[in-house]
Amino acid sequence: MITSTSNQQVKNLIQLQKKAKARSEQDVFVVEGIKMYEEVPRDRLVQTVVSESFWRVHRADLEKSGKPDPVIFSDSAFMAAADTRTPQGILCIVRQYHYSLGEVCAPAKKGGAQLLVVLENLQDPGNLGTIIRTAEGAGATGILLSAGCVDICNPKVIRSTMGSIYRMPFCYVDRLPDTIRSLKNQGIRFYAAHLKGAVSYETQDYTQACGFLIGNESRGLSDEAAQASDVCVKIPMCGQVESLNAGVASAVLMYEAARQRRV
Repeated sequence: MITSTSNQQVKNLIQLQKKAKARSEQDVFVVEGIKMYEEVPRDRLVQTVVSESFWRVHRADLEKSGKPDPVIFSDSAFMAAADTRTPQGILCIVRQYHYSLGEVCAPAKKGGAQLLVVLENLQDPGNLGTIIRTAEGAGATGILLSAGCVDICNPKVIRSTMGSIYRMPFCYVDRLPDTIRSLKNQGIRFYAAHLKGAVSYETQDYTQACGFLIGNESRGLSDEAAQASDVCVKIPMCGQVESLNAGVASAVLMYEAARQRRV
C-alpha cells in the first residue's frame, strides 16, 4: 500500500490531473469514479488506483472484473491524488484516444448520414464534457474542435462526459474554417448557431449529412467560421434572454436533428 503523498505514483497522478503537458507526454488521461471504471475498455486501461477504504468494501467486485489488480493508496494519499473534493475512492489512468479527420467525419456505422458537432474556441470544461455526452445521446457521429478549445482530457471535461469520452470520435483541427469548407465539398452541410441567424433552426432539414457550429461562450463564432457555414440559424428566445449556454444550444440543435431523423 502506498501511504506517502511524496510517493512518485501519487505525484505523477497529481501532475496528470493538473497539467495537459504531462497528459500529452504520457498519452493518457485520468478518470474518477466507479462508473468510469466499469465502462473503460480493457485495452485502454493503464492502471487502476483505489483507496484503502474502497478496497475493503469493493475488493470482491474488483477481483471479479477481469481487469488488472489495482494499486492501493491510503485514504490520505488517495485524497491528495484525486481531483474531486469528495472522491469515490477509485480512479484510472487511461490511454488517450486519437482519431483522424476521416474517422471523425465518416458516415454512421449503420449507414446513416453524418451528424457533426463543430466547436470553435470553447473554453469551459463542463460545457465541452456535456456536449460530448449529449452528442452520443443524440446520435451525433463525430466532434470537431478548433485548436483553441479546452483540452478534451481535462479532468473536468472527462467527468462531464460520464463515459461518452470512450465512445465519441473527436479531433482537433488547426484551421477550422478551411476544414469546414473542405467538408462542404464532400457534401456535408453546415449550420452555424448565431445570434444574427437569418432563420430559425426549426425551419431547416437536418436529415442529410450536416454539422452544427457552436462558438465560444462569450464571443460566439468568429466571422470567418460563420461565413464558412451554409446557413446561420438562431434559436428563438423569450423574455430578455439573448442566448443559451453553449452546451444547451448544442443540445437543442442536436436533438432537433435526432427528432427529424426518427420521423
